[in-house]
Amino acid sequence: MPPAVGLSTSSIYPAGVAETFSVAAELGYDGVEVMVLRDPDSQDIRRLRELMDRYGLPVLAIHAPTLLLTQGVWGNDPWDKVDRSTELATEVGADVVVLHPPFRWQRSYAEHFVGAIAERERLDGMRLAVENMFPWRARTRRRERVMQAYLPGWDPLEHDYASVTLDLSHTATAGLDRAQALAMADELGPRLAHVHLADGTHSYKDEHLVPGRGDQPCAEVLAMLGSQGYTGAVVVEVNTRKLTPDARRAALTASLAFAREHLAAGERERARVPVPRPAPEEG
Repeated sequence: MPPAVGLSTSSIYPAGVAETFSVAAELGYDGVEVMVLRDPDSQDIRRLRELMDRYGLPVLAIHAPTLLLTQGVWGNDPWDKVDRSTELATEVGADVVVLHPPFRWQRSYAEHFVGAIAERERLDGMRLAVENMFPWRARTRRRERVMQAYLPGWDPLEHDYASVTLDLSHTATAGLDRAQALAMADELGPRLAHVHLADGTHSYKDEHLVPGRGDQPCAEVLAMLGSQGYTGAVVVEVNTRKLTPDARRAALTASLAFAREHLAAGERERARVPVPRPAPEEG
C-alpha cells in the first residue's frame, strides 16, 4: 500500500477540526492530522470518533500543543501535554504524536528530553516524532541576528531520537538548500516516522507553501520515500489562512495531487528494481 496522504487541521486554520474532515473527505485525502488547539473538537475523543465515523477517515497523527501559540493549552506542564496527546492518539487509533523540541527557556523540560522521550516510546508503544525546527533569525539595519531557540537543538540529526517528523518548510527556514534537505531525509532512514509536506524559501518566516512553489526538494523526498517503501504518513501542512475558500480548495487539491504523483513515481522505480535471486545450492 502507498503511504497515506493526510491533511493537517493547521491547513484549514482558523476553521476547525470538523471543517478539516469535511474538506479532506471531499478532496480525497486518506486521513487527518489533528493539531491540539483551544478548539474543543481537537481535544475531545468522542467528537473525533464521531467525525471519523461520519467521514470515513482515520486520525493519522496527533500534534501535541507544544508550539509557541499553544503554550496555554492543557496547562503549562509540557510533559503533561505530551502524555495527554499520547492518550488521545491511542484512543482515536493514531500511531504517531508529533511534537516540537523544548524552547531554550524550558530548561527543566529540556534537560532530560531525549531520554524521557525514548522511555515514553518504550513504555507506551507510541511513536513520539520530534519535528525538525530552525534557528530564529531577524535582520537589523546592520546585520542578521540568529537565536538558537530550541534545546537540546533544532536539528534532529544531532540527537538520538528514535522517531522524527520531517517538515520541509522548516528545512527552508533553517537555511538548508535542496541537497541538504534531501540528505536530511535520507540520513534519518527508519527514524523518519512522519512527514509534513510543505515548501518554503529561505525566508525568515516559516512559510508552509504549497509543495512545488518553493525551493525545497519536495518532489525528490516523496520519490525517495516511495522508492524505499516508506510506511508512515505524508501530511499536507500548508498555510491557507489568507486565501479565499476557492483558492484554499485549489491549493489543497494541488498539494494532494503533488504528493500522490511523486510518491507513485518512487513506487514505480522500486517496482523496476529487480529483486536478487538466491544462488542455487551446489550439489
